[in-house]
Amino acid sequence: MAFKITSPLSCWKGYERVPGTKPGEKGSCRKSSPVTKQKGGGTTKTCLPASKIRSMSKEQREKLVNSKKSAGAKGKYKRSSKTNVKGARKKGATLRDWFEKEDWRRVDDPSKKCGE
Repeated sequence: MAFKITSPLSCWKGYERVPGTKPGEKGSCRKSSPVTKQKGGGTTKTCLPASKIRSMSKEQREKLVNSKKSAGAKGKYKRSSKTNVKGARKKGATLRDWFEKEDWRRVDDPSKKCGE
């Protein structure tokens, strides 16, 4: 069997070797940089039930779409919570209701379904 021989003076778990230093030397290991969190997908689509879109004013719809586009351009997953829409779904609505009973449309172009 072939084993990979590692130095008995390797760095601890979570630490990495500092380039140009000798094993075991003071300052030869440093804490590994944390794994960088992946930035958001940057999606710019905003979807709501068609009935809610029809009940909103043009200004409300534009504000919602612009905030989502702005957040998406910055690489964020979510838009500002200031633009949350109240009454988009009925109390106690389930995921099944979402698929079977609600007609979700894009706010910027209600002629398109949410996934288009």
